[in-house]
Amino acid sequence: MKKLIIINGTMGVGKSTVSEILSDRLEPSVFLDGDWCWKMNPWNITEENKKMVIDNITYLLNAYLKNSGFQYIVFCWVIHQEYIFEQILSRLNTEYELHKISLICTEEALRVHIMKDVEKGIRTVEQIETSTARLKLYKEMNTTKIDVSSITASQAADRIIDRVK
Repeated sequence: MKKLIIINGTMGVGKSTVSEILSDRLEPSVFLDGDWCWKMNPWNITEENKKMVIDNITYLLNAYLKNSGFQYIVFCWVIHQEYIFEQILSRLNTEYELHKISLICTEEALRVHIMKDVEKGIRTVEQIETSTARLKLYKEMNTTKIDVSSITASQAADRIIDRVK
């Protein structure tokens, strides 16, 4: 059975990096980052855009799940509330084995992660407060938790592989 691996977590925790490594190590696999569906300028959070993004994500996930060339579908996105999982999963129309994994970390580790991104020009210092405020949401979700505070992205990917294989 195909395996859908959904990795969520607050902004800057390392979802994209871990997912990229995971996709490289699992074969045959495909990787979708939910942020790609929000890559718009200007970035407008409207009801119309939210609906479009969910439509695009579920379309792509359904296509990957139906494609015989993939066994592992790795999808990452912030998904900070259970209803977002429900919006996506309720629209997938094929069988699969689901693995929902939240990357969590300490506030201090998150600040370090985001500051590295600030130095690369990927994020702003202002985003630190927004992201740290959401940390607690992930600890309460119905997901498997992996604390990445003191492990590398590669080690986090190894832990996920151990769970899904």
